[in-house]
Amino acid sequence: MIEAKVLDKSVSSEFDRVVSHPIQSWAWGDFKESLGCKVERLGIFEDGKLVDGFQVVFSKLPKLPLTVGYAGKCNLKHAELFPLLKEVARKHHAIFIKTEPNEWVTVSGEPSNDTVFQERRSFFLKHGARIGKSFFTRYDFHLDISGSEDELLESFHSKTRYNTKLAERKGVTVSENTTIEGMKDYVRLMYETTARQGFYNHNEAYFLKLLEIFPKEHICLMQAKYQEKVLTTWVLFCFNGTLYYPYGASSNEYRNVMPNNAVMWSSIRYGKVHSCQTFDLWGCLGPNPDENDSWFGFHKFKSGYNPELVEYIGTYDFVFRPVLYKLFNLADKIRWFLLKKK
Repeated sequence: MIEAKVLDKSVSSEFDRVVSHPIQSWAWGDFKESLGCKVERLGIFEDGKLVDGFQVVFSKLPKLPLTVGYAGKCNLKHAELFPLLKEVARKHHAIFIKTEPNEWVTVSGEPSNDTVFQERRSFFLKHGARIGKSFFTRYDFHLDISGSEDELLESFHSKTRYNTKLAERKGVTVSENTTIEGMKDYVRLMYETTARQGFYNHNEAYFLKLLEIFPKEHICLMQAKYQEKVLTTWVLFCFNGTLYYPYGASSNEYRNVMPNNAVMWSSIRYGKVHSCQTFDLWGCLGPNPDENDSWFGFHKFKSGYNPELVEYIGTYDFVFRPVLYKLFNLADKIRWFLLKKK
């Protein structure tokens, strides 16, 4: 017998064992609650045993008694979950719940037309979903780090391998600094990076709260220094056998000593020590990337490690207030238009 239930904290450990991504973890929900969101954790039970989990974060709209829900990198495989989604949406006065299932296929050359992929999309649409605007990137790089260090180095592109060794020869040092000071270093570098690349990120309070709440075994700050100056800091997540690279920032100075390559190699070694088999590089441009795209530099850097290119199954919105959903999307388009004008 399969049934869906709303969960409480008594099953937090079991929940973390069955979800597939750190932003579905119980601690991530606690973190989002500390920022003022409301969180619901749902579970799928088979013969009384928790076999799957699903977390929704509800964010309140300014000056309105309404919310929008988000379930990023979720598991969404059981039809029994959909009636419960409606219940929690009603409870939180949600306009819609945006879901981004943590499902992918390997691609090469062109976007995927994989049959299983299409069947899964049909499953979501059949149960009332609409194709939604994505939050995460459509494509990602997954790097297999299960081999030996020598095998991994040999698999990198020659330029990447050269830059990794160059950083070492130049005297770049890398160390873990998962502390408040380390996070403040990251934030300082983040402001340099966002100014240089022209994208948006969270503020210092957000990252300090993340460090406070996220379990120490699941988060790591890796720093590269040159001549005692912090040049690069990455925030890493380690969860259920996978290492993740969600946040990275670097200085405008001494870029020629390749601190990012040094941090990448140290991060891979960190993942191996912590029994990770895969390194999720948290997004890329996909096949045939545009060299004029502002993200091309990130894409090229990551591709040098010879990772596997994957395509995610997409974004699906479960809409409960159709008129307000249209108004929300219109307001969102206007907001981003104005932000890009700044």
